[in-house]
Amino acid sequence: MSDRIYNVLFLCTHNSARSIMAEALLNHLGAGRFQAFSAGSEGGPGPRPMALKVLQAEGIPTDGLSSKTWDVFAQPGAPVMDLVITVCDQAAGEACPLWPGQPITAHWGIEDPSDVQGSEIERERAFVTALRYLRNRINVLLSLPVVSLDEMALARQLRKIGELEGASAGRPERA
Repeated sequence: MSDRIYNVLFLCTHNSARSIMAEALLNHLGAGRFQAFSAGSEGGPGPRPMALKVLQAEGIPTDGLSSKTWDVFAQPGAPVMDLVITVCDQAAGEACPLWPGQPITAHWGIEDPSDVQGSEIERERAFVTALRYLRNRINVLLSLPVVSLDEMALARQLRKIGELEGASAGRPERA
């Protein structure tokens, strides 16, 4: 068994909901095998309160979560990413920075729960659903024998994960 820790960057446009939830989930469930980060193409005012609420309701730590732009991770001295995963179609279609180390990329598009209008319960349900879809994807990632897969096989598996239940309707041209 390898002691290697894989760095994973989850990307969204504003880094306020899906990417934040994915970061928190993988750090919580990854048992030290993965170190997750999140960022946005534009960044945002901070994590959505509803995203933090549903994470906390599941017992997932939210300390230290913040919105930031993806430029932070393209700078010299930034952690080198092994995997870069977009979780929104808009960010997946944008021109990303050149990531040091040429990480494997994949797209796990999930509809934005922040777009749901309605009662507090309906909005919360959207965030709970997004969290469930992210948890399913992350559990599949955690079940992969990452250490023994070559880069192409890992990339293929990561892309298949993005096709699981809850995949957003809009498919980016590239991931």
